[in-house]
Amino acid sequence: MNKRVLILDDDLDILQICTIVLRKKGFDVQTLNSSNQVLNQVKAYRPDVILMDNWIPGPGGIEATRLLKGAPDTQDIPVIFFTANSNVTQLAREAKADYFLQKPFDITELEATVQMALAPLNQK
Repeated sequence: MNKRVLILDDDLDILQICTIVLRKKGFDVQTLNSSNQVLNQVKAYRPDVILMDNWIPGPGGIEATRLLKGAPDTQDIPVIFFTANSNVTQLAREAKADYFLQKPFDITELEATVQMALAPLNQK
């Protein structure tokens, strides 16, 4: 079964590019353009990894990531926090994200970060 990736971003170009790139790599991809109902959405889709934008409408990337990391059903799903903010490391730490990606990123960086986030799962 293909690994599932959930991407939360309100930038349609980013959603489209990430979806195309990750599907070519064999991932099953679902996208959301707001972080409203993030817990329910994640529980319904059961992704293997989540890409979370900082400026996502709804509670926002930091709050949405904290919600996921604080819930027993979703706390073990790796979250890659991505933003154009220059303090991405600090924001990712604040959000309790597992990984981060600075926008703009190149396709190789995206693929490498998703693979890194999935590495512990591949060992199970």
